[in-house]
Amino acid sequence: MGSMESRRGRASRAWVRAVVGAGCVLAVAVAGGGAGGRADAGAAGTALAPGLEGVETFAFAIGGRGIAGDSTRRLRRYGLIVADGEDSPAGRVAELRERGKVVLAYLSVGTIEDWRSWFDEAKPYRLGREPDWEGEWYARLADPGYRELIAGRVAPQLLAKGFDGLFLDNTDMIETHRAQTDGMHALVSRLGALVHAEPGYLFAQNGDGTVGPMLDDLDGWNREDVTATYDFDRGRYRPTPRRERRAALRALTEIRAEGLLTTTADYTRRDPSRLARRAVESACAVGALPFVSDIGLTRVPERPRSC
Repeated sequence: MGSMESRRGRASRAWVRAVVGAGCVLAVAVAGGGAGGRADAGAAGTALAPGLEGVETFAFAIGGRGIAGDSTRRLRRYGLIVADGEDSPAGRVAELRERGKVVLAYLSVGTIEDWRSWFDEAKPYRLGREPDWEGEWYARLADPGYRELIAGRVAPQLLAKGFDGLFLDNTDMIETHRAQTDGMHALVSRLGALVHAEPGYLFAQNGDGTVGPMLDDLDGWNREDVTATYDFDRGRYRPTPRRERRAALRALTEIRAEGLLTTTADYTRRDPSRLARRAVESACAVGALPFVSDIGLTRVPERPRSC
């Protein structure tokens, strides 16, 4: 794959770092929730990374059985599949890739999870608990030892299974842990170099106000909770407030214009439903690939939501 320098111009990248990194994206026309057709990818801006141009469907398949069991049948209609990097068998990864799928390994770099095989090594780098998920702590990215653990051992082991790249979660923890910002940027940059040397793809998600400086290293960006979300405090699903929804759609528009493949993950109690349909329409209107599931990501429909 070509270098990020050749794929996105320096001036354009600097502009989007300033705009997105400041947490305010230029106003653009965003669909309000009616029947929305997919935005013209050609009009969206810079071309996608080679190999991603033809991807039209997205599965966030890290919950439940993941890509084990009958995954070949369940996922046969999806073009981009995010699977758990540690739990996914190499044979299943190879099988999906042989069928032309782009398969990325999910890896949380901003938190430390107590069910991971590298937990004992990561324990010394724990900060406070992540409030919504049991057995999970924020990570001390400022410590070179943690960055070396992830980039020097964990990520290479996952990629050795044959994945097309990495899907990084919790990079947005720096919104609340500012002292970890430089360490997060350094880690994402190092992982970008690792993945692109293959060549491969690096994706991250969320962090509208902090992702800007990382865009040089990314090939794709996922935004959760654009239209529908799960309220952990109240224990129920609900629509995303209008102002937050519009801000998320603006961020998706601007980041897609920078040559990243954009996707969305919305969470609803059931699908089909009116809220699920609205989530798909909103994503398609800004050129993003939609995915709708439950909060545990155990629901992966055999027929993908598409634009």
